[in-house]
Amino acid sequence: MNQDQLKQAVAKAAIDYILPHLEPRSIIGVGTGSTANFFIDLLAEHKYDFAGAVASSEATAERLKQHGISVHNLNSVQELEFYVDGADECNKHLELIKGGGAALTREKIVAAVAKTFICIADDSKKVAVLGEFPLPVEVIPMARSYVARELLKLGGDPVYRTGVVTDNGNVILDLHNMQITDPRGLEEQINAITGVVCSGLFAQRPADVLLIGSKNGVETLVRKP
Repeated sequence: MNQDQLKQAVAKAAIDYILPHLEPRSIIGVGTGSTANFFIDLLAEHKYDFAGAVASSEATAERLKQHGISVHNLNSVQELEFYVDGADECNKHLELIKGGGAALTREKIVAAVAKTFICIADDSKKVAVLGEFPLPVEVIPMARSYVARELLKLGGDPVYRTGVVTDNGNVILDLHNMQITDPRGLEEQINAITGVVCSGLFAQRPADVLLIGSKNGVETLVRKP
């Protein structure tokens, strides 16, 4: 199976996971990126089984609307049963690096609201230690240089993602060359830097369910309470 076929398989597994729980009033949180797009396309086949979705980016909102799926503002939603999204890296503790598509802050907000966060990824994303994929950090533009200097003190090499502006009007610094042995601790340190909006570490709120696609099928990992 090629990578797209693996993404298709985990997207289908996510549909199968949530489908028995959908009700006419259900609203689903939907992530951003190529794997999430496969999920959206499959979700459209069941659009009459639920009330709509909350999107983690403008791009996702547009794709949902193209399929005729109602997009809700998160402020008008009391609860989300599920949030389904991909990841750039994941580990056995279901801690993630996200933000390759620059939607990390909205993704983290939607994940915080959801009762169950389902991460879908192919097996190339599963690692023993997070950090090979550069860690995105969303930053207020005027604080970019200051935040970069502070990130250097944490042992990584911050690189400004040229030409990228987030849906929130901010910039991205990608933190290279990090061996993230304490994801929760590093997330807390980065969050404490003035000018940081959000980091792409999903460790304080990791995934609850991880669906990993490989040539042998889809493996389901569930986080222990």
